[in-house]
Amino acid sequence: MTPIRKGQAPAPLQRAQFSERFRQFFVDPAYRTEDASIERLEAIAWEAYQEGRKAPLTQKAGPGYADPGYDLSSEWAANKQRIEAAQTRWAKKSTPSRVLLVCGAARNDGTCPGEMSKTFRLTQIAQQALEQEQMEVDLLDLSLLTSSYALHIHPCKGCVSTAMPLCHWPCSCYPNHALNQTHDWMAEIYERWAAAHAVLIVTPVYWYQSPSPLKLMMDRLVCADGGNPDPTSTGGKKPEKAKALEMAGWDYPQHLAGRAYGVVVHGDVAGIEGTRRSLCDWLDWMGLIDAGAPARLDRFIGYYEPYFNSHDALDKDTGVQEETRQAALAVAQAVVALRAGRLQAVQPRTTRPRPK
Repeated sequence: MTPIRKGQAPAPLQRAQFSERFRQFFVDPAYRTEDASIERLEAIAWEAYQEGRKAPLTQKAGPGYADPGYDLSSEWAANKQRIEAAQTRWAKKSTPSRVLLVCGAARNDGTCPGEMSKTFRLTQIAQQALEQEQMEVDLLDLSLLTSSYALHIHPCKGCVSTAMPLCHWPCSCYPNHALNQTHDWMAEIYERWAAAHAVLIVTPVYWYQSPSPLKLMMDRLVCADGGNPDPTSTGGKKPEKAKALEMAGWDYPQHLAGRAYGVVVHGDVAGIEGTRRSLCDWLDWMGLIDAGAPARLDRFIGYYEPYFNSHDALDKDTGVQEETRQAALAVAQAVVALRAGRLQAVQPRTTRPRPK
């Protein structure tokens, strides 16, 4: 067995440091009348932090798990149950065709920019086209991360790089109540991906890359590609157990494979091709099926023009509006063909020499 490398993690916070961070939640002078109450709450939070009470609500895993007597997080178990129900609905031929339409921009008019994003306008064009094709549309606007109260997509902790079985499906890293890592939106987003027959991602380019809300979601979907659906098999987060499982042979299950996808990327100067390519490569890797060339789009809007009137540039660019509409139509057509058995992913006939 390869050794488990240690020595990076910092020491736990001291009491004074913890207090300083905890009190940052209550800097508003309006809280001063409740300082005594806050002090009592801080004492409870400090105790939870010291004891590492990541999952204070648990239940026995029960039948179907490697360790039925394991104290499984009740929140994780509920998330898993919802995902399984969504997967069951997805597989039924009688279920209406559903497209998850992702708005990847961080900008909206409910927060600091004070104006909606061009990306959101493009998703509206796509949504109208999809609905004309009788698709159910689930609009996932990732800009809510910047404008909603206590809503988070916490970062991936990289469990995969220790051992694939340590990465659970769905992610079990959150919530972590001891560290106040709660309100994790991914608990809902996993279910929405599982329920979709196709995914259409519409996104701008931020500094040559996908915007941070989109990248956060992408990283947290790593558990959908090879993730372990049984946390009891690794004793929760026991790296030695996970390493032993992977060393014995891991099959890297693709939990979201078989869905169709499209990608629309726009930018103003550079980076559109690289971003579109990386998004498509990522979706290909997870076993999703592309909806054809019209559904893999990258375009500039207002190339090297000012920002202040960029919405005007989109108004004038009827070409990109129509191309976005056609991308959505291509996704809708792919869903129909896929569910009718006329479109299948090309799978290798032999075992992959490098499964991962």
